[in-house]
Amino acid sequence: MWSSAFTVGQAALKAASGKVIKHEKACLDNQHVFIPFAFDTFGFLAPEAVDLLSRVQRVMRSNVMTPRSMDVVFKRLSFAIQKGVAAQLVARLPTISM
Repeated sequence: MWSSAFTVGQAALKAASGKVIKHEKACLDNQHVFIPFAFDTFGFLAPEAVDLLSRVQRVMRSNVMTPRSMDVVFKRLSFAIQKGVAAQLVARLPTISM
């Protein structure tokens, strides 16, 4: 019997690695920094994505000092990911013709 262990985050880490392989050289050649941004449908964010969002959040905190702004980056991203996943699921529903 074939069994494969499933690990949350494994797909995001693999996607991040693939993005680096695909884009890093072109970015370096043009003197840009490449930061892969990968996540999975279980809410896992690749470490590079978390670092980038944390940096954005720190900048927002230093420039916009309101209690509401503290978690806005992660909350908005979470909503955008949920919306995208929902759209993909709806698109895959079987069509019912009457």
